[in-house]
Amino acid sequence: MRTITHFLIWIFLIPQAMGQESLVFESGKEGHAIYRIPAIISLPNTELLAIAEGRVHGSNDYGDINLVMKKSKDQGKTWSPLKLFVDHGVYQAGNPAPVVDRFDPKYPEGVIYVFFNTGNHHEYNIRLNEGVREVWYTRSTDMGESWELPVNITDQVHKVNNPDFNPAYQNPEDWRHYANTPGHAFQFQEGPYKGRIYVAANHSQGPPQEGFTDYQAHGFFTDDHGKSFQLSPSISIPGSNEAIAAELSNGRMIMSIRNQRGDIRQRILAFSNDGGESWEEYYFEPQLPDPVCQGSILDISESNGKKILAHSNASDLQKRDNLTIKISRDEGKNWTQSILVDKSDDPSKSSWTAYSDLVQLDEDHLGILYERNNYREIVFKRIKWQVNP
Repeated sequence: MRTITHFLIWIFLIPQAMGQESLVFESGKEGHAIYRIPAIISLPNTELLAIAEGRVHGSNDYGDINLVMKKSKDQGKTWSPLKLFVDHGVYQAGNPAPVVDRFDPKYPEGVIYVFFNTGNHHEYNIRLNEGVREVWYTRSTDMGESWELPVNITDQVHKVNNPDFNPAYQNPEDWRHYANTPGHAFQFQEGPYKGRIYVAANHSQGPPQEGFTDYQAHGFFTDDHGKSFQLSPSISIPGSNEAIAAELSNGRMIMSIRNQRGDIRQRILAFSNDGGESWEEYYFEPQLPDPVCQGSILDISESNGKKILAHSNASDLQKRDNLTIKISRDEGKNWTQSILVDKSDDPSKSSWTAYSDLVQLDEDHLGILYERNNYREIVFKRIKWQVNP
């Protein structure tokens, strides 16, 4: 239980980050009308891998949507030409969640996994049980130069009544819509769950409910390099939705979650003591205001045996703007450092900064890949987060 002193903290404000910036994906360029849902990871060879949804015809969340990627060999200053690596025909392939498996003995140089979803109808229709969302992964053993055929893991991570997936399974919970993250997945680097790959996700259950209360966040994980998967329990807050997770010390983890209901304009934080197999606590965090949007979280360092975390989101109560990184030095209990990444100077804009994802560049710098200017651009910015004592 948190005490009142949790709320009486000093926030160290840092002026808007003036780091190096580069344009990665631009609407109307390289074969797609718009790019959305950015994700980014650092590869073992020090390259950066940026992934997004390439929406062929427009901004709609459903339709002809591909997974596209670019790589940077110079820490985000320049980017390769676009490469399309998952094409689901006229249907969508979206919600990419990349992660590097660094502990598979068969691949000592590392294996890239990208988990993603496909769907055959609009989100609301799937909530009405008029379609289905599936869960897949593809992987690369050569640092993203080539990709294996996708593997369908829907029957292991989605409680859906569909005989095409598992004829013997009857689901009393009636999960319908399903989405990974958005943003990166992660792998435990130490402790009792070292090597576990964890993917945050969310689903709807039963028919659509007022205020989106049919949604709940959950996750899934693998301990055997993608051979099998297990479900992580749901977060028992109706309306908990898009989620992303990070490693804490001693096998613990944290998940940051969007509140789709919008009644409380704050991130939901959930904590697990056993690698995501159960949840110790979860609550709304007033230090992380949110306008009902996606966020990102990343463990970036360690101090006194505790992980230092970075969290990014559109830190505004009303609209998708004011993209901010906040730093916690006590594993998510207090967020005592705030870095403004980007903000519109036009108050009439309904959206300036939206979805984002974080990556660590070195001990002092983060990279952030984010949507900007009413989703017309996905840009990358280098951010210095360390402050002088």
